[in-house]
Amino acid sequence: MPPKLTTTLGILAAFVLASTTPAAPPPGGAALTGEYPNLFKTYLGKSDEEIEAKVEGAFDQLFYGDPFTERVYYTASEDTAYIADVGSRDVRSEGISYGMMITVQMDKQQEFNALWKWAKTHMQYTERPLRGYFAWHRDYDGDMTRADGSEIRGAGPAPDGENWMVMALFFASHRWGDGEGIFNYGREAQDLLRMMIHKDDEPDRGDIVSMFHPEEKQIRFTPDGQYGPNFTDPSYHTPHFTELMARWAEDPADRAFLAEVAQTSRQLFRNAAHPETGIMANYTEFDGTPIVRWDRAFAADAWRTLGWPAMDWSWWGEDEWMVEQSNRILRFYAAQPVDDWPDHMELDGTVQRRGGWAHGLTGMAATAALAADPELGKPMVERLWNLELPNDVGRDTDGLMAEGELRSQRYYSGLLMMFGLLHASGTFQIYGPVEP
Repeated sequence: MPPKLTTTLGILAAFVLASTTPAAPPPGGAALTGEYPNLFKTYLGKSDEEIEAKVEGAFDQLFYGDPFTERVYYTASEDTAYIADVGSRDVRSEGISYGMMITVQMDKQQEFNALWKWAKTHMQYTERPLRGYFAWHRDYDGDMTRADGSEIRGAGPAPDGENWMVMALFFASHRWGDGEGIFNYGREAQDLLRMMIHKDDEPDRGDIVSMFHPEEKQIRFTPDGQYGPNFTDPSYHTPHFTELMARWAEDPADRAFLAEVAQTSRQLFRNAAHPETGIMANYTEFDGTPIVRWDRAFAADAWRTLGWPAMDWSWWGEDEWMVEQSNRILRFYAAQPVDDWPDHMELDGTVQRRGGWAHGLTGMAATAALAADPELGKPMVERLWNLELPNDVGRDTDGLMAEGELRSQRYYSGLLMMFGLLHASGTFQIYGPVEP
């Protein structure tokens, strides 16, 4: 064979091998190796400059884009800011915590501090029985009543907000160092985590309970109300985070407890996922049995369950079932119309509503590619790269949509899509010491 042809075939073979290399991290996962997969580079051949521009551009749009059609980050005062759910016209602990995680990953300390200060000022309860927890909803000015007199629903806490806040604060402490007062990130993380575990030990707490169920060793749907403490939400389960909390919590007993929580969460994913479709319900019993409410099982909360098992695999490489699960759910979506993905379904895949491009689902599908086989993962990464962030251009709205209207996608879908970009670019990383 002529030398030139031999060289050409060798290059072609190398290209084919690179394009089909599994996304799975080396044994031990990125938490222990420090090697975070860059799927935009591996699967799409994008340059570092292209990838950086893509991620920075998405951040700029979400945080500093047009205030009526693009951004979700708004300055409230000289040193405070919030993330707005513009469709529901409120601020959520979920959104604040996601904003904190995005800003620490993007090395944006000023924005991180502004979000944290707004949450501490307007959302955290300072008196019992809810002392230490954060309100799930607040108005843009921090009240429970909007300017038009309408009431914000849901004054109680939603544990996913606290869960992500703790992790973002730990990362901030390790990345930037601790400051004074509320900017002593490490101290704030420790105090909030301890409250999540030990609220049951407090006097004068009424019927408010710990966010982690002490016997079930799972995160609850809510720590208040008649029903919320007695079931869970699979999308609240983040074993990839809990593994780090189990290393960084101050109390050795809490570390041991959180290590069990991480393993229980992995089992909950197994129990909750449909064996054929991989679809999980929004809400389940602690044994994974679906709780169907509002005539649907898989809806907005459960979109996140596409991504979190793969994130756990990518960081820790511990449970190979996460690979099977990621393949299952991406195989299901690969069979759907490319421009009309279902966003509300029964667990067997029966479609209740389709959501067009479903930007948030796209971000989570690309995150699932961290664990999925290349032939399933690569198309999802390419889909994410080619999709623009959602905006409200063309909507008949000034950015403050009335309750009950079609929910603006730039808040929830935009944030989940941003997570997908961070994961697929290898930018979403652990900050802090990790030991086996």
